Amino acid sequence: MRVVAIDRYGGPEVLKVHELPVPDLAPNEVLIAVHTAGVGGWDADIRDGWNPGGRIQFPLVLGTDGSGTIAQVGSRVRRFKAGDRVYSYTWKNPKGGFYAEYVAVHMDNTASFPDPPLDLKHAGAVPVTGLTALQGIGDHLDVQTGEYVMIHGASGAVGTLAIQFAKERGAKVLAVASGRDGVTLVERLGADLAVDGHRDDFVEAAFAFAPKGVDAVLVLGSGDSVPRCLDVLRQGGRLAYPNGVEPALEKRRGLKIIAYDAKAGVREFEKLDTAIKKARLKVPIAAEFPLEEAAKAHQRVEQGHVLGKIILRVRG
Repeated sequence: MRVVAIDRYGGPEVLKVHELPVPDLAPNEVLIAVHTAGVGGWDADIRDGWNPGGRIQFPLVLGTDGSGTIAQVGSRVRRFKAGDRVYSYTWKNPKGGFYAEYVAVHMDNTASFPDPPLDLKHAGAVPVTGLTALQGIGDHLDVQTGEYVMIHGASGAVGTLAIQFAKERGAKVLAVASGRDGVTLVERLGADLAVDGHRDDFVEAAFAFAPKGVDAVLVLGSGDSVPRCLDVLRQGGRLAYPNGVEPALEKRRGLKIIAYDAKAGVREFEKLDTAIKKARLKVPIAAEFPLEEAAKAHQRVEQGHVLGKIILRVRG
């Protein structure tokens, strides 16, 4: 099969097309013929030398999530059959990632996606960002109807989905976006108020939006402005952020602060599928590249100001 892999750490130029064997299938795994692979900043970090844990073996095929069609199922798999259209998220997959024509993943890290509102292309952009957004808004912040919520980093891949999940729950959403084009995007996705995090004072905007302070904050963007996100919360408010957001936030009296990692599993995908259907989810695609141009996709990631998700087109 054709894959894009690295033989050493380095810049985007180390991403090369390889021919590798199709992975063998364990009894509890499915083999996916990949249609679309997601591209994230964590992919670039791993390519550049970050080791998220475990032994790294080259050539290393990157990619934590994507969509495609079931090509084969293991002997213990009952939920899927050949031809099913699925999406999947798996972290540190020992059999390689989604920058490939085929990927073997555990059956519990795979699900059929709601069609509509998703197709194979947009489903490939959802798994890791959708799970991160929904678990932040739902499981950790437990956003309720009528609450005031601020999403910091709202125009990125996770933030654009988090806005829609928060609105579906009946929240009032203040979106802190990147640039005027980011503001336009998040307004289109349903934000009640949007500000440009590069130009506007989001703390001032938050208290104009919610005079007593907001109830909850989801922090998705890193940088010097992150600690100021605590300043917008009312007493007793809560803040959540995925691990990897920097700087990490210190505890503050009277506030609940939660750092988390997105989890994948049967129950998690069931909840995501339900939320996608209820929100009639729109998935903004910032840029799309063919598999063999994965290096260009990584260059685009590192340029910054990515509105939505970057994807690789493997088939179709």
